[in-house]
Amino acid sequence: MEAMPTNRFLVLPLLLTLAAPAAAAPVARREVLPNGIVLLVAERPAIPIVAVRVLTRAGAAFDPSGRAGLATLTGAVLTRGTAKRTGPELDAAIEFVGGSLEAGAGRDNLSVSLRVLKKDLGLGLDLLAEVLLTPAFSQDEVARKVAEIKAGIKRSEEDPATVASRALARLVWPGHPYGLPVEGTLESMDRLTRDDVVGFWRAHARPDTTVVAVVGQVTVDEARREVLARLGGWRRPAAAPGRVPAAHPAPAPREETVARELTQATIMLGRQAIRQTDPDYFPLVVASYVLGGGSTSRLYTRVRDEAGLAYSIYSFVSPSRYGASFVAAAQTRTAEVPRVLGMVRDELGRMGREPVTARELDLAKAYLIGSFPLRLDTSGKVADFAAAVEELGLGLDYADRYRARIARVTAADVQRVAQKYFAPGTLDRVVVGRVP
Repeated sequence: MEAMPTNRFLVLPLLLTLAAPAAAAPVARREVLPNGIVLLVAERPAIPIVAVRVLTRAGAAFDPSGRAGLATLTGAVLTRGTAKRTGPELDAAIEFVGGSLEAGAGRDNLSVSLRVLKKDLGLGLDLLAEVLLTPAFSQDEVARKVAEIKAGIKRSEEDPATVASRALARLVWPGHPYGLPVEGTLESMDRLTRDDVVGFWRAHARPDTTVVAVVGQVTVDEARREVLARLGGWRRPAAAPGRVPAAHPAPAPREETVARELTQATIMLGRQAIRQTDPDYFPLVVASYVLGGGSTSRLYTRVRDEAGLAYSIYSFVSPSRYGASFVAAAQTRTAEVPRVLGMVRDELGRMGREPVTARELDLAKAYLIGSFPLRLDTSGKVADFAAAVEELGLGLDYADRYRARIARVTAADVQRVAQKYFAPGTLDRVVVGRVP
């Protein structure tokens, strides 16, 4: 999660940080098709809508040097025309049956999303297959999307939280793709061409790094038959898939101030953390929730409720395929930045100096375990979750393991991980606002 992202394709890993559903069975049935596609199917016979999610390992982490934003541009153009239909013709075909077909890229993956009634699944999958196998990437559409993305980048520069998030990413992920903005920069977007888009798609969109999740009123046999009929001929390249370099933190924490003539300042502190595959991830999530996860958290209570110094204040753990980060953030009046920074650092340190109370621990675990059903209440959300746990290598029983691991977290566990990951002297810091 980067400064509370709103793009659905950027928040799939965030779903996995929150809690676990009540069901004991794996969230979906899994099999590997002959060309390497991982097919996940969750039968929901009472739901007449079928949701399909395709994740292929073609996210911003694979953007070539100097070409930041290429994955974002590729995702934006993907549904804007195929060898058979123009973008408007694709739109008309899916809208005629009341469905939707969308695409977009995040840090690790490019995602294609389909939603249709069961009776229209054949048509929906026909359109999805066209998009995956024969995208046109027309020059006019590429130019139009470049202009749209650049306009979005310019607008985002007016949002202090986005500016702070980008600056913090550069500090937390030095020399790593995660340190670059997913949407690219104005300069990098100006360098992108249709040839770049075509080459990126050919290099990174491949069946053996693709997950297809099908959820709704469909059986495993039906899903397999329909997907094979359309994507079974997608051939895997002989070359190995692209790789992302390992992430290494800077030798010492760094600080950056971004000057803006604003009445309030945005503060962000962060560092590299651990993914869900590390046993300490679970106490770290609990620790983050106690620190800044809601209106009962320590940061919220002390800095906002008691001192009245913050407009917003929170902390979170953000896991992705190639790394994870921990972030604490606040917005306050410019004059109060030193005081708020002192309070945040004090609370970070206190998490490691003394154990959390039984009440704090119980509240955090109850929320993390109990809140998840609201995030699996549609076929689309189930498809997102299934595809994400598969892509992140967590296993389709991850939801239940998460619940069990969170339930076992103790106050001593929380204190131990806080000593390592919340130590104030280990966090990079960014302030966006008026420079004194």
